[in-house]
Amino acid sequence: MTQTVRVALDTRAYDIHIGEKLLERAGELILGVRKVKRVFVVADSKIVATHLPRLEKGLAAAGIAAHVVTLQAGDAAKSWDNLGRLLDAILDQRPERADLLVALGGGVVGDMTGVAASLLLRGLDFVQIPTTLLAQVDSSVGGKTGVNTRQGKNLIGAFHQPRLVLCDLDVLDTLGPRELRAGYAEVFKYGLIDMPEFFDWCEANGPALLAGDRAAQAYAVRVSCEAKARIVTEDERETGVRALLNLGHTFGHALEADLGYGPELLHGEAVAIGMRQAFDFSVRAGLCPAADAARVRAHILACDMAADLPRQHRWNADALIAHMGHDKKASGGKITFILARGIGKSFIARDADIDAVRAMLAAECAA
Repeated sequence: MTQTVRVALDTRAYDIHIGEKLLERAGELILGVRKVKRVFVVADSKIVATHLPRLEKGLAAAGIAAHVVTLQAGDAAKSWDNLGRLLDAILDQRPERADLLVALGGGVVGDMTGVAASLLLRGLDFVQIPTTLLAQVDSSVGGKTGVNTRQGKNLIGAFHQPRLVLCDLDVLDTLGPRELRAGYAEVFKYGLIDMPEFFDWCEANGPALLAGDRAAQAYAVRVSCEAKARIVTEDERETGVRALLNLGHTFGHALEADLGYGPELLHGEAVAIGMRQAFDFSVRAGLCPAADAARVRAHILACDMAADLPRQHRWNADALIAHMGHDKKASGGKITFILARGIGKSFIARDADIDAVRAMLAAECAA
């Protein structure tokens, strides 16, 4: 059964379809929102053999021609140079305004395709077909696009909403355990933000979801998409409440940047550590009950994820603070954090004590 979540953004509104065998129905579903004869499929190199044939079959069944451009996998590929190569590859085929881009892959491919779509011919429509749990519950929804630079993560990009999002649950069966766990971090994040009952559900059902329980996966994807759609509808361009979706990200992005966005730490893994740090700092600041922070750590560990800094890297608190200063959420020279008064009680903190943050990080780096 296919479930549909609506992102209600007036003229930019679109549907998120969640179900099985959606790649085979992609052409039909795309034609339901946009008449198109040719699409440019931007595909993650890791899934070309597994998912691309299913998509091509679904497009061909609807009479849609597909030109495929492959992007290398991994967050390090989300660069300005690779964006230029992607734009050139599409421009070589003489795209027209009637054409459509389709992102087939994880968050890297989705972000890169979104940026390309916002720039080509001053704006082309695009469709998100996320092939990771993380992309299905987070990056494919909401219209944020971006590329990384040496100064920080996602500092170049645009708000460019997709016309359609297809979350085919069958693709989750091809994910490795580590990638599935990393995506799950962005699932229980919604419970920590403002849905404590969903975090309760995650504590009870997270291990089953990670073990492949399809009903649990479908429920988690739907609830996550509904949560993000609700927040994006209220604050599309992150001038207010949408910043709550960055819970764990100020800390996590700094960890990723310090590692050069390499494979040592996946984005979701960094966010999980970052959420634990946000709750621990909230306890230190007298904002949050210690028992709630303990629940966050316990759940991360119960899902076989790391809650602490990887020990194989030499960390430095000042370097991490410097990375945070380059974060796009910084404003007026101050670093914005998402902190918590408890589980489901997250809030935007624009005046956190940076010296206190540095002290906590220094203790963790020395541990």
